[in-house]
Amino acid sequence: MAAVFLNRLILQTVKTENNCIRRCFGKHIVQRTAPAQLSPAASAPRLSFLIHTKAFSTIQDIQDERKKKKKDGTAFSNTGRKISERIIHVLDEKGNDLGIMHRADVIRLLDERDLRLVQKNPSAEPPQYQLMTGIQIHEERMRLREREKASPKTGPTLTKELTFSSNIGQHDLDTKSKQIQQWIEKKHKVQITIKKGKNADEPENKMEEIFNQILQTMPGMATFSSKPQPTRGGKALMCVLRPLTKKEENEYQETQKKDTLNKENGNDTDSDVLQL
Repeated sequence: MAAVFLNRLILQTVKTENNCIRRCFGKHIVQRTAPAQLSPAASAPRLSFLIHTKAFSTIQDIQDERKKKKKDGTAFSNTGRKISERIIHVLDEKGNDLGIMHRADVIRLLDERDLRLVQKNPSAEPPQYQLMTGIQIHEERMRLREREKASPKTGPTLTKELTFSSNIGQHDLDTKSKQIQQWIEKKHKVQITIKKGKNADEPENKMEEIFNQILQTMPGMATFSSKPQPTRGGKALMCVLRPLTKKEENEYQETQKKDTLNKENGNDTDSDVLQL
């Protein structure tokens, strides 16, 4: 019995020691591992600092984007006192070169002369600005608008379609001819399809005559892109009209001038003959 009691006592002592060891080392492990777990939180300020530094480094990119927007914009506007650059190249209201100036001096000059500041060449180094009066800015805006209106708008050529019967009345034909003329003026192609009428007494070439009649209403403006061709199993004719090119317009105008001169010379000759 004494031996059994002694074995139990030894086992109990071993268990107690193991528990103490676990408790002591467990606290020590937690204390040692806690800083490692807190290290991401401690490094968080460094991360935010890096993010802030990156954002600060992209300010120049934002300014470049603003410059691109100003450059791409068609508006001719007064910059005023909002000069983003410290040093700029300045021209006066007459176009004379005032050289390189600090923006504070430019603002002072604007107040003294009661002028406006307009950005001329933002891609130059340093950027180029010009002093202008309000009237000069207005005139420049009007000139730019006229230039935009005069410049041809590049883009895909649209094709309009129009279909009607060969027994169309003259009034309706005139209306459709005006519609076609408006499309041609907008540089569109026009596909015209004329269906053969049900009238048995209709001439065979009536549809071709209608095409020619429509084209004659637009002298010096349009021509055939494709001549009238049968379609829909021979029950209709189709053609495409297109605007004249610049070269064709010039050739047409030259031909008209020559015809006018020939007529005038012919009239003068007749008058001379009559006088003789």
